[in-house]
Amino acid sequence: MLTHTFCHLPGIGPATERSWWNQDILTWDDFLARKPARMSTSRHMTLARELEDSLYSLQCGQAAYFAARLPRSEMWRLFASFTESLAYVDIETTGGLHGLDHITTIAAFDRSQVHTYVHSCNLEQAADLLARTQVIITYNGACFDLPYLKRELDIPAPAAHIDLRYVLASLGYRGGLKGCERQLGLNRGELEGFDGYLAVLLWHGYQVYQDPRYLNTLLRYNCEDVINLDLLMTEAWNQKVEQLPFPGSYLRQDPPRPFPNPFPLHSEILETMRSYGL
Repeated sequence: MLTHTFCHLPGIGPATERSWWNQDILTWDDFLARKPARMSTSRHMTLARELEDSLYSLQCGQAAYFAARLPRSEMWRLFASFTESLAYVDIETTGGLHGLDHITTIAAFDRSQVHTYVHSCNLEQAADLLARTQVIITYNGACFDLPYLKRELDIPAPAAHIDLRYVLASLGYRGGLKGCERQLGLNRGELEGFDGYLAVLLWHGYQVYQDPRYLNTLLRYNCEDVINLDLLMTEAWNQKVEQLPFPGSYLRQDPPRPFPNPFPLHSEILETMRSYGL
């Protein structure tokens, strides 16, 4: 999709990009081969040099180049070009319970492995993974996850960030992560119906009882979030490319293969949580 993209060029917005697509200037190669209608030769040469820089940045895997130039609403276009250097990230926190406000666990899924980090254990190690990742994908991370990561671990903003909350909202899906999952047909099994407060109580239970079943269930919940983000991102991508004014079916991504959650789910702990009215 990036090689079909022109709205990252200086002075070029989505309307102009669409007009070029309507002129069958669909790719960077098309633009380099011929200039759009009513464009001066000097302007064409200037933008051609910009596209040569774009091609170099894409070949070098520099997501930051595009993230700095794309409109926020079009950041989804990075996805398919950086599938080998992305991570889905989700944090859980104490939620302010008993006056505490800090990260409890972090899950990061790079499409081949789920990495987990736990407060007072290995939380700081999350910085290593995130620093070498080109594209971070979250749900509501711009408002929640990334500020916490910066404040507590001094993890800087990623090279590029796709916030699925806004991508999905542009497609008509709202209601939080769990609401979007339900609208797109995802079911969490025994975890279905629980919201983020479950993570708060599971951490509290782990602190009080030092029972690893509470922590395992919390990590199960946290990992479920990032595994499902891959499914949601792929579905959002496919719906986005179907909206293109040119045939975009060849840009579609196959649904990811089911990925096993690495943590056990303890039904008896969930029953305890239900006793709190969850």
